[in-house]
Amino acid sequence: MKILFYALILSIFVLLILLSKNSKLNIFITLICSFLIIKIVLNPKICIEAALNGAKLFINSVFPSLFPFLVIINVMMEFGGIEIYSKIFGTILCKPLNLPNHCSFPILVSFICGYPLGAKYSCELYENKSISLSTCERLLNIASNAGPLFVIGGVGASMLNNHYLGYLLLISNYISCFIMALLLKRKDFNAPSINKHFNRKSPKADNIGLVLKRSIENSIFTTLSIGGFIILFSVLTILLKNSIFFSKTTIFISNILHIPINLTNGFIIGLMEMTNGCASLSSIKIDMIYKLAFLSFIISFGGISITSQVYSFTYKYNISMKKYMKRKFIQGFISSITTVLMYKLFYNPVVFTSTFFYNASFNNVYFIKLIIILIALTILPYILKRKKFI
Repeated sequence: MKILFYALILSIFVLLILLSKNSKLNIFITLICSFLIIKIVLNPKICIEAALNGAKLFINSVFPSLFPFLVIINVMMEFGGIEIYSKIFGTILCKPLNLPNHCSFPILVSFICGYPLGAKYSCELYENKSISLSTCERLLNIASNAGPLFVIGGVGASMLNNHYLGYLLLISNYISCFIMALLLKRKDFNAPSINKHFNRKSPKADNIGLVLKRSIENSIFTTLSIGGFIILFSVLTILLKNSIFFSKTTIFISNILHIPINLTNGFIIGLMEMTNGCASLSSIKIDMIYKLAFLSFIISFGGISITSQVYSFTYKYNISMKKYMKRKFIQGFISSITTVLMYKLFYNPVVFTSTFFYNASFNNVYFIKLIIILIALTILPYILKRKKFI
C-alpha cells in the first residue's frame, strides 16, 4: 500500500511538470494538495475523528466565548467605541509604544480576547484610513497575543494543573509584546488623524436594530472562519503526526540535538497549531523550566494556524506576512527568555512540588546549554534590528 501511495504521488508530480505551464509555486501547491487528498482518502477514520475533535473544540469553547464578545465589540465600534477608548487609554498604552492613540482599541481587544481579533481590528483601522500601512504592520505584531482565558485556563489550569504557571506565561507574553513594540521602528510619526465618524457606516447607524443585525452577521462570518481554520488544522496535524516523514524528521532532530523525541514532536506540532502543541508539550515528563520555555515560545509565536487566520484579514492589503512571521518568531524567543527569568526569580517550586516532572539527567546536561542559548537570544533582537531584519 505504501509503495502504491508513493508511486501515485510521483506520477502526479511528473504529470504536473509535463502538462502545467504555470509557475513552480502552483505545481508545488497542487502537489501538496494532491498528497493531502490521497492521505485523507487512505486514512478516513482518523481524519474524521480529527475534524470532529476540532469541531467540538470550536462549538464547546471557541464559539460560545468568542461570538457574544464579537457582537458586543462590533456594536460598540458602530457607536464610536474606538474614539472613546482612544481618549481613555490612548496616551497610557500607545505613547510608550510610539503608536497613534486610537491603536489602543485593537491592543486592548488582543489582550482581553486573544488571537486573531487584534489583527482584525488593526486591519479595520487601516481600511478606514485611520493609520498608515507601516503603522498597521507594526500594530499587527503588537496586537497579536494569546488570550488570558486560553493561557491561564487552558494551558495553566487544565494542561499544567497549576494556574499560577498560566499567569507566568501570560505576563511573559505581554512583556515580550511590549519589548517587540520598542524594537520595531516607526517610520511614520505623523500618522493620519482619526475621523470622528469613520465607523458609522450609514446614516441609519444610530438605529440599534440595524447595528445589531450588521454586528451579528459580521460576527458569524468571523467566528465561522476561525472555526474552519481550527477544523482544517486539526486534520492536518493528525496527518502530520501519523506520517513517516514526520516520524523520521523528529527522530533525526532529536538525535542531533540530544533532546527527548516527545519534546521535538510537541514543538513541531506547536509550530503548526498552538493548542495541540501546548497539550503535547504539557504532557512531557521533563523539568518544568524547559517545558515552560517551549510553551512560552509556542504561545507567543502562535503557529501557522494563527498566522493563516491573521492572513485571512490582511490578504486584501499589501502587508508582508513573511515580515509578520519573522517578528513573531523573534517575539517567541523573547517570551521564552522572559519566562525562564521570571520562573527563576519569582516562582517558588517547593509549594507546587506535585506539579513538577523532574528528570535529573536532562536537567544536568542541558542547563548550561540553555543558559548559553538564552544569552544568545537576548542579544539576537538587537543584532536583527541593527541589520534591519526586524
